[in-house]
Amino acid sequence: MRVLIEVVHIAIGLLAAALISAAAAWSYPRATGDIWLVGYACMIAVVLMGVGPVRRAFAEDKAKLAGTEPRADG
Repeated sequence: MRVLIEVVHIAIGLLAAALISAAAAWSYPRATGDIWLVGYACMIAVVLMGVGPVRRAFAEDKAKLAGTEPRADG
């Protein structure tokens, strides 16, 4: 369940970055290419920042299913 929540957080971050980029590109068409370049970089950053929490959530869910306590150091 924790993994699903973290993946939904990543999806929401990607959607927000895409909507902000689309709105910015629409409002200033002369810089559309640059705006989308920055938008894609932000989307990559969102995914990279989400990897750690997904891994921790996976470990916690796995430990819960196995009936053990998750390690405090990750």
